[in-house]
Amino acid sequence: MARAVLGIMGGSGLYDLPGLEQIEDLTIASPWGLPSAPPRRGRIGTTEIVFMPRHGVGHAIGPSDINYRANIDVMKRAGVTDLVSLSAVGSFREDLPPGLFVLADQFIDRTSRREPSFFGRGCVAHVAFSHPVGPLLQARVAAAAAAEGIDHRTGGTAVCMEGPAFSTLAESLFHKAQGWDLIGMTSMPEAKLAREAEISYAFVGMVTDFDAWHEEVGPVDVAQVIHHLHANADKARRLVARLARDFPAEHEACPVGSDRALDMAIITAPEARDPALLARLDAVAGRVLAPRPA
Repeated sequence: MARAVLGIMGGSGLYDLPGLEQIEDLTIASPWGLPSAPPRRGRIGTTEIVFMPRHGVGHAIGPSDINYRANIDVMKRAGVTDLVSLSAVGSFREDLPPGLFVLADQFIDRTSRREPSFFGRGCVAHVAFSHPVGPLLQARVAAAAAAEGIDHRTGGTAVCMEGPAFSTLAESLFHKAQGWDLIGMTSMPEAKLAREAEISYAFVGMVTDFDAWHEEVGPVDVAQVIHHLHANADKARRLVARLARDFPAEHEACPVGSDRALDMAIITAPEARDPALLARLDAVAGRVLAPRPA
């Protein structure tokens, strides 16, 4: 079994992680470009944690300009085995109000400007993604939330839109009519790339608003979001601290195979693979691409 390293991707309002000890700011080069910020490694109790603010220091990077490939690649190079994504989201349901944490486990990708895969021309791979979230990791997050008395729900579908503008009323009503639960701007392609990198992934949607559909509350704006960000960020830090306190020392094998996603995924014949692309995949896919001993 591999040693467990817990990665935390901080969303809007979560730009640091108080409580980390033995802190080290890592300088990790990625062939996919610059990540949002240098990852910070530390410990809470005996659990090793690698933290990165998704939007960079001072929230300087918008959702469509994030280098998701570099972020996940750097997390992989830092040894992360399990990644918890914390994201500010809007809600399509009255019973999922601002302040609630929703552990969504399905995603709808409505983005169009983002690089969705590490693989492509010269090395094609198709990972299984029917269950995007690692159920054991999600269960641990839910247990930590319960232990901290954080109001939360487990399960649900989050749609990811391009942004940076919020939804039109027509878009919001359409998404609500589909029966989807949440809307955000950063879960995709982050979750897909984590699967390609064989990192178990869990998502925490920190509800800040009702998007644009709610007639009484009115459409979402930055003022509404910021109003709920600070309280949500405090709860998120408590959640991470509890999760880390109870986290296993060894990575738990994922029931949906997220940590072995590349076993049967690469379809390109060895002789047709592009060496330049293979070199960029050294961290993400090195486990299956590395030459085998004779």
